[in-house]
Amino acid sequence: MRWSRTLITTLRDDPQEAEIASHKLMVRAGLIRKLSGGLYTFMPFGVRALHKVAQIVREEMNRAGAQEILMPALQPAEMWERSGRLATMGPGMFRLKDRVERMMVLGPTHEEVTTEMMCNEVSSYRQLPCTVYQIQTKFRDEIRPRFGLMRAKEFIMKDAYSFDVSYEAADASYQAMYDAYVRIFKRCGLLARPVEADTGDIGGKWSHEFMVLADSGEDGVIDCPACGYAANQERAERKAGPTPTPTQDGTIEEVATPNVRTIEQLMAFFKCPGDVFLKTLIYVADGKPVAVLVPGDRELNEPKFKRLLGVKKLELADDATIQSVTGAPVGFAGPVGLTIPLYADQALKDSVGRISGANKADTHLKNVSLARDAKVLAFEDLVMVGAGDPCPRCGKPLQIKRGIEVGHVFKLGTKYSESFDAKFLSPEGQRELMVMGCYGIGVTRTLQAVVEQNHDADGICWPVSVAPFAVTLLNLDTKDAAVCAVVDQLEKELQDAGVDVFVDDREDRPGVKFKDADLIGCPIRVVVGSKGLAKGGVEIKLRTSKDVAIVPVDQAVADIVGRVKSVV
Repeated sequence: MRWSRTLITTLRDDPQEAEIASHKLMVRAGLIRKLSGGLYTFMPFGVRALHKVAQIVREEMNRAGAQEILMPALQPAEMWERSGRLATMGPGMFRLKDRVERMMVLGPTHEEVTTEMMCNEVSSYRQLPCTVYQIQTKFRDEIRPRFGLMRAKEFIMKDAYSFDVSYEAADASYQAMYDAYVRIFKRCGLLARPVEADTGDIGGKWSHEFMVLADSGEDGVIDCPACGYAANQERAERKAGPTPTPTQDGTIEEVATPNVRTIEQLMAFFKCPGDVFLKTLIYVADGKPVAVLVPGDRELNEPKFKRLLGVKKLELADDATIQSVTGAPVGFAGPVGLTIPLYADQALKDSVGRISGANKADTHLKNVSLARDAKVLAFEDLVMVGAGDPCPRCGKPLQIKRGIEVGHVFKLGTKYSESFDAKFLSPEGQRELMVMGCYGIGVTRTLQAVVEQNHDADGICWPVSVAPFAVTLLNLDTKDAAVCAVVDQLEKELQDAGVDVFVDDREDRPGVKFKDADLIGCPIRVVVGSKGLAKGGVEIKLRTSKDVAIVPVDQAVADIVGRVKSVV
């Protein structure tokens, strides 16, 4: 392929809307172009790289025994009603009506469709285990699309679904997909860290995310350098500290605190640290109010609280509900006298001498003892884990890193099998529920993550496996017949050797071609010019190295092929 016949335009300046390096570089290198917020067109170079990522995914899924299918992106909404997810997915799902007013959705994922299909296709245990997958466009109505392909409204995802006869067999399918993901990201040139994760709206009791560690990552990753424990912030746990020894506590005392509501205001008013306060939060869980206590200097981990309650929907109560439940406006809730279910973080067990809201306007309470003054149903690990908290496994201090989620694997159990009555006939002749798993990889997000993890100040540094082209061949003297003949020869011989090569045949200055070669980032740069040929050959340079080799023309192809095989 030659530049003169390719739809590619490079940009010198960063796009205004781009916030992270990979987004800037993918636009500047001519890989993608923005249509609207969260919507991107893939240009020829971008499509080539995208297809290479998808092919790696496809090869490893096939190697793991999965079978490729393709399901409709447009789905009947009643399928999502059967699983209960039409409500829980909320406004993040695109919904529309067809001409007969039937509600439809654009699929953000395909658990419902796949389970329905398997109901109709599988009847006997002899047909299991079975794992199917697709590589297809998905849609999510992101409230704030950002970071290019990282958080888009339309994207390409590989989603797979396993069906087994038992939980033990499902564990084997899960491990096969987990291992396939490790191979996929390694082949893409990514350092991806598997971490324990929350299952969210997908469901199930166990999952792992594959995180590409990067300072620009949106997700927090809790990491223990001592023992290797890793989890995202939604799932991360901390080891409970020593239970404080109960001491004689004073009598509860009301203190007037006019317009003092926030923890910062309370710290200034009472002149004490944040962990002295009881932060009382009122939520609505499946339509019923519930309260939770966390130390004043910590934040509640909503997924943990939701798992503890075992509810489908959890949201902060509105002002009217808070007033109704506590008898006070927002900012003055407390545990003393509450009649709704009350839970607390494990760090508050046996705590005394605390300060809390008084469930009374402009009033707080001093000397609160939870054992004496409140009825807490359970003390659990309910806060966001932070740097320095003790590891739940070894007790050593935890670290916080940033990560980009590129893949997620779930043990679903029978959540969807029950909703769709997905059963098989056992060897004993009994109808039993299929046990499921699901497994997603953001193909477009993985592509951008490669760029985010492989770039420098001059541009992209592609791994050979997913580079649009392995070699960029620069013709520095397009009007010199001898130079053009060597370029033609190298192009043909490299193509015959199975090497992707892109020829820059523009009539531009050498400096422009060098800058564009670095920006586009093909792993190997080959330069052919009259001066170089006079010195005895062509220049060959790796994108990630400053060393330049002068190689005779008749040895150039063998040298390049060897480099292609040796570089990552």
